[in-house]
Amino acid sequence: MTIPCRVLMIYPKFVPNSFWNYAEACELVGAKYPTAPLGLITVAAMLPKHWDIRLVNRNTEALTDADLDWADLVMIGGMLNQQPDAIYLIDLAHLRGKPVCVGGPDVSSSPHLYADADFQVIGEAEHVIEQFIAAWESGERKGVFVAEKFKIDVTLSPMPRYDLLNFDHYLYIGLQYSRGCPFTCEFCDIIELYGRVPRTKTNDQILAELQALYDHGYRGHVDFVDDNFIGNKKNLRTLMPRLKAWLEDHDYPFEFSTEASINIADDSELLQAMKDANFFAIFVGIESPDPETLVQMKKKQNTKRNIAECIHKIYGYGMFVTAGFIVGFDSENASIGQAMADLIEEASIPVSIVGLLYALPGTQLTRRLAAEGRLHQGHDLMNVEQTGDQCTLGCNFDTKRPLRDILADYRAVLGHVYSPAAYAGRLSRLAAMLDRSDRRRDLPDGDVRKRLGGIDSVHKIMRALPKVREPFWKTFVEVAETNPGALRYIVMLMALYMHLGPFSERVIGEIDRRIAELDDVPPLRASAVSQVLPPATV
Repeated sequence: MTIPCRVLMIYPKFVPNSFWNYAEACELVGAKYPTAPLGLITVAAMLPKHWDIRLVNRNTEALTDADLDWADLVMIGGMLNQQPDAIYLIDLAHLRGKPVCVGGPDVSSSPHLYADADFQVIGEAEHVIEQFIAAWESGERKGVFVAEKFKIDVTLSPMPRYDLLNFDHYLYIGLQYSRGCPFTCEFCDIIELYGRVPRTKTNDQILAELQALYDHGYRGHVDFVDDNFIGNKKNLRTLMPRLKAWLEDHDYPFEFSTEASINIADDSELLQAMKDANFFAIFVGIESPDPETLVQMKKKQNTKRNIAECIHKIYGYGMFVTAGFIVGFDSENASIGQAMADLIEEASIPVSIVGLLYALPGTQLTRRLAAEGRLHQGHDLMNVEQTGDQCTLGCNFDTKRPLRDILADYRAVLGHVYSPAAYAGRLSRLAAMLDRSDRRRDLPDGDVRKRLGGIDSVHKIMRALPKVREPFWKTFVEVAETNPGALRYIVMLMALYMHLGPFSERVIGEIDRRIAELDDVPPLRASAVSQVLPPATV
């Protein structure tokens, strides 16, 4: 006998002040949020066919009393930066008398924070979801289901329930090829959650998922959400020609981005294969320009190489790079701010996500800091009253270097990197290196990025942010004349500045406040602190 169940899947709100929200860029093309909840729609595909499922993404739509009243069971999944809303949702569902099942990376890393949930799924859901379903259908209303680590065969992972999405809400859609990363970065939680032996889906699985997106009518940007797309190069090399052939057969409905380690620059053959498969952007974790710091954080793949030359090589294959940087490591010295800004400029990386070091739960870094007695109490708890991410809430431990010096360096890097002139300058230099000469210029019908027209969008950006008018217009005209094939990417990156510029100013204001507290300056005098800090250029 099958027992029906009405499941309300809720994707919690991300903390509002984050580098990753891009709300203004979304508005420019009529979207509501950058990307869709891939994890939840994958779990939805694991549930029994006779269960009725609704999805509410709190980042794009309202959760109503009627939604909660309809449900027999509420399922919530998310990451660290969704933690405050996830915990709030547990209480909200209980107020309506609804049992709650929680899962996802933050639950797996800090299950104690979610003790009030009726059910916890800890680890990769494929391994234990059948146990949870059996428990629910047998009448149990509490339980903890812990997956054995790194044992999931992702070739058995189901097709995500793309039918649950409203594609118009998103700038792009995610797709997962692999889990895990072969490296040992001390601060990273990926190897703790998914292991160091990257497991990949089959080529047929990936093409089937793309076909499903295509059949549902989606066209545009697809992001391979892997934390290191090239973690299993052997398998990846077999996927790329299949991906290229599929695109050719379907008249190139998708354009791809992903995340990869910097050693991708060592493999010209793979870069060419990704170019042929219509990749246009790669996120790279650079973290620090300091070799000693890279060694300490165990990021060996970034050592003994010229980072800027590696980035420029990727540009030569028609893919631009966004990158992550971190301030606050033990081995840093007083020159780190200058060196970081210099590297960002030399590499010409427009979108550089610079954050303060945050000890993520369950990582090697967190274990070391705890053993040294330096980890702050409640290090894994995001205060619901503190809205922000690692940019404002970082350094949840006792730093070796004076915290004020770290904050001042961080402030100075942000002030330089996101000044309009510096940002526009990097866009110009990127365009000079971005080889789009043999790429398609036209986007497919239905791609929301077609709404990001050239000159009209630039005028909208300049009206919204008058201070960017002169440097952005100069860059736009220059790129239009010298490399028109790169122009739409430059306009796209200009649109991202509508979020990045104001957001960096808010972060600087928060860092000023933290420095004022360290200096014991009364809050009303906090604005004066900027007069004695390092200037906004480095």
